[in-house]
Amino acid sequence: MTSSADIGDHMALGVGAIIGESFSIFLKHLIPVALMALVPSLLSLLASGALIGVDVTLGAAEPEFNASFGFGAWAMATVLQMSFYSLTTALLVQLAYDAKLGRTIQLGRYVAPAIRAAVPITVLSLIAGVLMGVASIALIIPGLWVYAVFSMIAPAVVIERVGFGGLGRSANLTKDYRWPILGALILIGIVVVIFNFIAGFAAELTADSGQFVAALAYLIPTTLGAGLSGVCIALIYARLREIKEGVSVDEIALVFD
Repeated sequence: MTSSADIGDHMALGVGAIIGESFSIFLKHLIPVALMALVPSLLSLLASGALIGVDVTLGAAEPEFNASFGFGAWAMATVLQMSFYSLTTALLVQLAYDAKLGRTIQLGRYVAPAIRAAVPITVLSLIAGVLMGVASIALIIPGLWVYAVFSMIAPAVVIERVGFGGLGRSANLTKDYRWPILGALILIGIVVVIFNFIAGFAAELTADSGQFVAALAYLIPTTLGAGLSGVCIALIYARLREIKEGVSVDEIALVFD
């Protein structure tokens, strides 16, 4: 079916509507969104801090690769950070659909599906990250395009339980819509960068107050950025399922009942 809102032979993704609804859900449910992102972020900070130091984790100090701080510790900390970020995304995907449908936010109900999805999301995100890096060696645009191709890994794994088939599922879902998806993610990414800049500035400003205060000053803005990003990804996934497969949001949310 085509209309004036179509892109060629394809229905429009509706980037403006997705961005607007992402902010609406984010602001309306700010506290649960922040909690969903804060807990994994705090655990990530503690785990990474134990391996490479809190200052390095916060970006307040540069890693020094010596006997006490090897590349292995840094790599392990990076994987742990990605694992907890994957857990955050898996939690927020579920919250976003309940919020979109006007259902009660039930934080405890999201934990088990998110934990089940965390490992495959982490592994697949690492693979996607390597592919992005390879694509970016020549130019930045191919790297961003690859990012759009695999941007739906998390919701596909959480919602459809495709496990390590998430790469292929994301590639299929995003086909024909990768540029508008990238546009939406860049717009949200600009806001996330602002949050992260505030986080770094806040951590530096509170450095003399102790690591705990600096960590909180860093975590609060970064968790807000992660929360907004997670909600946006969930809404893009829902829109793609609606366009390509005729699946409504309430049908997507049924998997959690």
